[in-house]
This record gives sequence, structure tokens and C-alpha cells, in this order.
Amino acid sequence: MRQLSLQWRITLMTALLIGVTCVSMKLLLCSSGMHYMDDIGDFVRAYGGPEASDPQLSGLNRALPAVIYEAQESFCMTNWLITAVVTLASGVLAYFVSGRALRPLRAFTARVERVQLNNLGDMQMDEEVLPEFRRLSRSFNRMLERLSRAFEAQRQFTGNAAHELRTPLALMQAQLELFSAEHPDVLPETAEFLRLLREQTERLTQMSKTLLEMSSLQSASRTDHIQLGPMIEEIFTDLAPLAEQSGIVLEREGDAAMTGSDPLLYRLLFNLTENAIKYNRPGGAVRVSVSSQPEHLLIRIADAGRGIPEEYRQSIFHPFFRVDQSRSRECGGVGLGLSLVWEIAAIHGGCVWVEQSSEQGTTIAVAFPLR
Repeated sequence: MRQLSLQWRITLMTALLIGVTCVSMKLLLCSSGMHYMDDIGDFVRAYGGPEASDPQLSGLNRALPAVIYEAQESFCMTNWLITAVVTLASGVLAYFVSGRALRPLRAFTARVERVQLNNLGDMQMDEEVLPEFRRLSRSFNRMLERLSRAFEAQRQFTGNAAHELRTPLALMQAQLELFSAEHPDVLPETAEFLRLLREQTERLTQMSKTLLEMSSLQSASRTDHIQLGPMIEEIFTDLAPLAEQSGIVLEREGDAAMTGSDPLLYRLLFNLTENAIKYNRPGGAVRVSVSSQPEHLLIRIADAGRGIPEEYRQSIFHPFFRVDQSRSRECGGVGLGLSLVWEIAAIHGGCVWVEQSSEQGTTIAVAFPLR
């Protein structure tokens, strides 16, 4: 019973109630009908009398019990048939009537499923609904308001913290670079220590920069008309030195236009292409393809790396998640690049996922709705 939907529960309960009512009526009608039939039989027998001289009446008197018994059987069977038909018809009717009555609940469910971090303000329910749903709508709207305030406070805190970290980190980097330049003849242990400090300071700088970008996503304008082909070529130019270090070939296929935030989409494609280069095999290739589908625009970034285990293909888009910790440290990542990609795709109404991954390489796809 717990596995049944609310509509089926209402249907079964209604059919059961009507069935019990019909059976009760049937038993009462049968009992009453058979009683009256017996009374009629007794009256006819008394009227004709066993000593009646008319042979026809005598024959009727002898056949009357059998006729009454058959009538009673037929009456009861007809009542059972009517009971079954009425119960079945009422169950079918209850199913469709309950389905119509539950339309507001289905609409509410559909709206809840569309709730995203970037559309909390647009998902509020109309409170001018049925009395049974009015309190639910108010509670849902208040919950969205609380969530919106909480997320806004979180974004402000993240942005403020990242902004405040930039200045001391920049000073630390400058002092480390200055010290290294002024003291080139330090001991190997000291040189290694300085190198480690510079590396970690750079990671903190990149992390604060990414956090600052993530905190300002919602306020970014998304009305730019963007031609993706030239943008990808610009990204290839910026990443060419990194690709040349490992002999990675950068390839592009297709072109399309869309409306969105130019700097955010540049960051999305840059992060995905940079990851594809960093986690590729030496001498491999990175291929970025753009195609227009009937309902959406699709971008694929394919590499020839070692692949992503299936159990991690959703987790890689979570903040600070890394499949290979040691490999990520070598590549200098902070674990926020793909999380930022996920957020940028979401605020543009799109989605990103691992389309396929094996030992021959990985393809990550991004889809944006056509407007």
C-alpha cells in the first residue's frame, strides 16, 4: 500500500467503500425480496388450497415452490452482477475524478522539481488556490524566501572573504619573489621551502579568485551575443603554451551563436579545455566541437587521457573534489574549476555531464537551451 500513488489510494478506498455499500444493499434487498416472494407463495397456496377442485390450480400449487426458488436465485444473481458492475464503474470514475482533483498537487510537484539555486524568486506559488493548498503554498513561498536569503548571505560572505584575502596573498607572493631574487645562493633546503611557499601561495590566490568569481555569478549580465567559434580560438591561443609543454594538439569543429555572459562562458570553456590539456596523455589531442541540435546547443570537449572512473563522474563537479589528489597537486588545481563550470552552465539554463569516459579518453558535454 505504501508503494501506491495517492490517486490509486483514493481510487481503491472509494471503490472499497462503494463495494461495501453495494454488498450491504444487495444483502438487504435479497433478504427483503426473498421474504416477500415467500409471502406471495404462501398467499397463492392459501388462496388455491391443497383441496382445490380445479386441477389447473392444483398443478400450479405444486409447481409454485420451484418457480419461487428460481425467481429468488435469479434475483440474487442479478443483484450480485449489478453490485460488481457498479463497484467497477465507480472505481474507474473515482480514478479519473481523483486525477482531476489532484491536478494542483501535480502542478506543485512540477514546480518544486524546477527549483534551482538561480531561480528561487521565480518559483513562488500563487496563494490564490484551493483552501487545502493555500497553507502549503504559503509555507513553500516562505521556505524559498529563507533559502534565497541564506544563499545570498553565503555568497556575500564568500565574496567578501575572497576579496579580503587577495591583498595579503599578493603581498606574500611579492615578498617571496623578492626574497628569492635577492638571495639566489640559499641552501637547497631553503630553496625547496621557498618553492613550496610560492606554490601554495599561488594555489591560495587562484582559489580566492575562483571563489570571488563564483560569488558574483548571479549578478552577471547574460545578454551578450556570443559567437562560440572565435571564443574557442581565443582560448586555444591563451592555452597554447600549456599545450605545447606536453605536445597536445588543439582542434576545433563547428560554430554557433548564443546569448549569455561573455566572460562567464569564456571561463567555462577555458576551464574545460585547460582540464582536458592537464589530464591528457603526452602527444594527445583536445577536440572542442560545437553543434546546434533541434532544442539546444551542444558543446563537447574530448581528450585522450586515462578516463574518469564511473563512480566519480558526478562527483567531479562538486567543490574541492579530486579523483587523484597527487595528480591534481602536480597540475596545480584547487578543486573548484569544474564546480565553477557547473554553476555557469546552470545560471544559463544548461547542464554539464561526462558523456563518455574510458582509457582512450573522456568527453565532457555542455548543453544550453536555444532561446
